[in-house]
Amino acid sequence: MTLSGRVALVTGASQGIGRACALHLAQARASVALAARNQEKLSAVAQQISNAGGKAAAFAMDVADEEQIKNAIKSVLGQFGKIDILVNSAGITHDQLILRMKRADWDAVLNTNLTSAYLCTQQVIGSMLKQRWGRIINITSVFGQMGQAGQANYASSKAGLIGLTMAIAREVASRNITCNAVAPGFIETAMTSSLSDEFKQNAVKMIPLGRVGSAEDVAQAVRFLASEEASYITGHVLNVNGGMLMG
Repeated sequence: MTLSGRVALVTGASQGIGRACALHLAQARASVALAARNQEKLSAVAQQISNAGGKAAAFAMDVADEEQIKNAIKSVLGQFGKIDILVNSAGITHDQLILRMKRADWDAVLNTNLTSAYLCTQQVIGSMLKQRWGRIINITSVFGQMGQAGQANYASSKAGLIGLTMAIAREVASRNITCNAVAPGFIETAMTSSLSDEFKQNAVKMIPLGRVGSAEDVAQAVRFLASEEASYITGHVLNVNGGMLMG
């Protein structure tokens, strides 16, 4: 599944799933534009890719800021000339029961997890339409499919990503552009590392494969959807959850 000659933009690329996606796309020989807020972490990922013989560049960008998105993507296009693959991976959580959830926490999660994907897609779609080829991959979540107590904002944002994925897929299919989503289950990342051991043990009991997933498990699915081999797949949600949710 070579991506030689392709340019990929990955948001949330400084850590976790986004970082793993960037590394796997680079291994498939794509040039990778890394976007996130932490310039130091981004530079480290870019250096890791360069040390392995790949090509990458870091672009500091807060996906909750529309102007930063516009400026960063303009810089990516200026440096690489095009964007073939967009991976919307940036995401946050601000968990709280709905009774106590503050409006600011609702807005922050929706803006970062959902609105940013709309804004990033809007900024890159022109490049894809011009060349009549593109791959848009949104990182959603099993909790956007089944809900989760204390995560009304997060679950809503991830469910919204699924609807966004299907709408975009229908809009751009005639131009040889696909839009799909990957829905991870319980994945071991910095976001989940703060959870209690009891919570993790209970979560594993819900997973038929009997283990927590890794960021690499998700990244491999993303790399497939970015490839020519996935050219007849669009508007699809690929579950990477160990069987936690089926059907």
